[in-house]
Amino acid sequence: MPKINRRAFVATAAAAATLATPYIREAQAQTPPPTPAPPATGPFKQPPLPFAETALAPVIGARTVALHYSRHHASYYTNLNNITKDTPYASMALPQLVVEANKDKDRRFFNNAGQAWNHERYWEMLTPGGAKSPENRLLELISVTFGSLDELKNKIVASSGTVFGSGWTWLAQDGGKLEIMNTSGGDGPLTSGKTALFGIDVWEHAYYLDYENRRPDHVKAVLDNIINWNVVASRLQA
Repeated sequence: MPKINRRAFVATAAAAATLATPYIREAQAQTPPPTPAPPATGPFKQPPLPFAETALAPVIGARTVALHYSRHHASYYTNLNNITKDTPYASMALPQLVVEANKDKDRRFFNNAGQAWNHERYWEMLTPGGAKSPENRLLELISVTFGSLDELKNKIVASSGTVFGSGWTWLAQDGGKLEIMNTSGGDGPLTSGKTALFGIDVWEHAYYLDYENRRPDHVKAVLDNIINWNVVASRLQA
């Protein structure tokens, strides 16, 4: 068998990849949408997605939204209803459950409740059609705390890049002050008594189909294009 030197091998492989690319893209485009998880049975119900799955594209693609909402988010309610059955947690409102379950050694309760609640806040703040920049009191607080909206965005992008593994980057209110905070897993501002104004999901399922490993690009695109600042402002506490 004739030997193939390294240069010839690389050239052949590159040519093959080039020829295959259109077919790979075509196959991806034809991939059917994910099958939604069955509706949760029990006291904890996933709120309807407040926009069409295509509404956030191209910042977040329709397939990412479908998988994120119909598979990942939905599974937290299914799990929560299963594990809280016949426990005191079953009668709690979701925010109360998050706080109480954080004291439980069995982390299944907190992990699923935290992620269910985090995502409710997440989908709400991405609703299209709202203000594209903050105004009034929210803008004043951002300016006092961070100097400008652009500086806030820069700090959030930088902070999100320091989350190791899966987690969230939040803009939170603590009394009369704003702060950027990172949490791991399904944790959020609730457990530290702070108000979540908005949170950006930096679990890989939130961005990998669209951005691969370029998490900062995803976070910047979200901040620049699809935050509904009306929703964020409505969450401010007096």
